[in-house]
Amino acid sequence: MKRGRDLICMGRAAVDLYGEQIGGRLEDMLSFRKYLGGSPTNTAVGTARLGMKVAMLTRVGDEHLGRFVRETLAAEGVDVSHVKTDPKRLTGLVFLGIRDSRTFPQIFYRDNCADMAIAEEDFDADFLASATAFLLSGTHLSQPSTYEICLRAVAFARSAGTRVALDIDYRPVLWGLARPGMGEERFVPSPETSKRLQSMIRLCDLVVGTEEEMHIAGESTDTLAAVRRLRELTAATLVVKRGSMGCVVFDAEIPGRLEEGIKGPGFPVDIFNVLGAGDAFMSGFLRGWIRGEPLPRCCTYANACGALVVSRHGCAPAMPSWEELQFFLAHGSPARRLREDARLEHLHRVSTRARQWPDLAVLAFDHRAQLEDAARRHASGHDRINLFKRLIAEGARIGAGHRPNTGIIVDSQFGDDVLSSMTGQGRWIARPVEAARSRPLRFDAGVHLNSAMRAWPGEHVAKCLVIYHPRDPAALRELQLARLAELQFACVDTTHELLIEIIPPPDLPRDGTTLAESLEQIYQAGVFPDWWKLQPPASDEEWEKLSGVVEHHDPHCRGILLLGQEAGEETLRRNFQRAAPFNVCQGFAVGRSIFSDVAERWFGGALRDSEAVAMIAARYARLIDLWDGFRGPNPRNRANGHGGQAPGGGTDGLGRK
Repeated sequence: MKRGRDLICMGRAAVDLYGEQIGGRLEDMLSFRKYLGGSPTNTAVGTARLGMKVAMLTRVGDEHLGRFVRETLAAEGVDVSHVKTDPKRLTGLVFLGIRDSRTFPQIFYRDNCADMAIAEEDFDADFLASATAFLLSGTHLSQPSTYEICLRAVAFARSAGTRVALDIDYRPVLWGLARPGMGEERFVPSPETSKRLQSMIRLCDLVVGTEEEMHIAGESTDTLAAVRRLRELTAATLVVKRGSMGCVVFDAEIPGRLEEGIKGPGFPVDIFNVLGAGDAFMSGFLRGWIRGEPLPRCCTYANACGALVVSRHGCAPAMPSWEELQFFLAHGSPARRLREDARLEHLHRVSTRARQWPDLAVLAFDHRAQLEDAARRHASGHDRINLFKRLIAEGARIGAGHRPNTGIIVDSQFGDDVLSSMTGQGRWIARPVEAARSRPLRFDAGVHLNSAMRAWPGEHVAKCLVIYHPRDPAALRELQLARLAELQFACVDTTHELLIEIIPPPDLPRDGTTLAESLEQIYQAGVFPDWWKLQPPASDEEWEKLSGVVEHHDPHCRGILLLGQEAGEETLRRNFQRAAPFNVCQGFAVGRSIFSDVAERWFGGALRDSEAVAMIAARYARLIDLWDGFRGPNPRNRANGHGGQAPGGGTDGLGRK
């Protein structure tokens, strides 16, 4: 039977708020990072990142956190068609902290939460039959109502030949066996809990748990005795997680000693955060188990995934990609503290990006000094610059129409209202960090760059223009490269992408190697931007040099965006035509070619607001048509067109009246 999904995960779907101050009490945390959470939800993300087709079966609240859970799962490639919205309940919430390598305080806010209200109408037999495997977690066996729903789902799965896996996922506090403030408690004996787990284990093909979880399931604090008790109940593959010691698997009779099972050695890494390691382990094991790989290989995947996640902050965002896992298995790491392995962390960051942006069409209007000059020429104040940026934003919205993968670059100095209104609308958004016209590079926020970027929405890209030449004096080059490295650190620390725009200084010559040498020097300095924004190369040979440098140093670079530099339509047409065959070019980011003369006329009183908007929209739409025409049909990002020309008068494309 051909199945459309590899895995369905059922159960907890929550939001984790992780304390950022490492080594302190949860009482003393000053700030928190928000992540997707809940054991089966983390596993859904983990298996999806390992290349599996995964669906989630749960409920979320009809509120901001519920939307965050749904949108994050969807962005990770998880099927959310059976993530139902509960109009009466809130999404679960967990506060977590990292005190030391053995202490991880947790507080669960799950009183009558949405995911514990899963009902029969949320799924049917066909849905459970669509997957090769079905995973549920022990928390949903803790309440009579959800226990019955789990039994129904398992019955559907078994009747369809879908294999059933159980992550025991024992949290005594969620079974009402520990005080609400004891979320980190891992084991409290309970005969009633043991019997309920055993009734489900009888129906499973795979059971995974820590030694403490095997103890509660098998009604014995002797791990071997507990596993033997479970074998009396089921022929399922039993997997015992043993932390840094790896795991041991039993797929037949239980031997005389625990170590005589199928052993999966652990990886020698320093423990930073154990809270997501079990879910990562489950993801890795399922990646092999579902596809019928040998159990030792399943163990290797599982232990490696656990090792990577135990080294990082957070659960779901720490899950490795398949490429990252393969790299780690092939090369290992020179560092026991894996989060300090720059190569591995870079690969993790770039291979787990949630959204792709092929063929970006960006309207750039982060210009500050140029518009201040225009306003000054016409005796206008800064409030007029703010208004003009709102008009450009409206032109961008109209000109983009329904085309996907459009965006803007705008500053917060004069475009704060634009940033607020455009954020959260599905557009690519970048904002400048450099002090205008600075050479050597300086940042608007000065030494407070990191804290300034921490206040940005997560989707905003840091754009940095650097006036750079590969034959600059050595001291100047080193200073600018150091500033770019500082910026990269801030971007990684605050989880923002980085775009570097290079403009060679006008007093130094530019030839067919200038840009490629500039990129080479920046990469050699250890700076790996997500995007480049460059002047159009003058030849195919220059494009080939750029492609070679990017591919050699960072095959995961999102690509190069072409800037316009106030060029006219015919020049832009030639530049687009030359760039289109090169995959390293992923679109354009043009500004003054679209609005420069509009700004002069509008500040001078020769254009009404509506006329300025119409002209900008028409020119932007024309530019999109030019790029799309040269790029050709691309099923990755083509919708039903971008909406054509903007309404109203204005000019013919990018030409002048």
